[in-house]
Amino acid sequence: MQQLKELLGKAPESVSAVRPTDDGWEAEVEVLEIERIPETTSVMASYRVTLDADGELMAYERIRRYTRAQVDRRA
Repeated sequence: MQQLKELLGKAPESVSAVRPTDDGWEAEVEVLEIERIPETTSVMASYRVTLDADGELMAYERIRRYTRAQVDRRA
C-alpha cells in the first residue's frame, strides 16, 4: 500500500479483492482520485496491483473510475 501511495500520490482507501497468482498476488485497490463536496460525488478509482511473493509491487494499472455513490452493476 505504501509503494502504491508513493507512485500515485494518493493513499489507497481499501482493498476490494486479493487473489493468489503463480508468482505472488494480485489485488484490487480503491483510491480516492478527486475529492468533492458532497462526498458522494468524489471520484474513486480501482487499481489492479500485482505483487511478488514477498509483497513487493511489480505492476499496477487503473481499471475503473467511478463516483463514490455509484452502484456497481457488474455481475
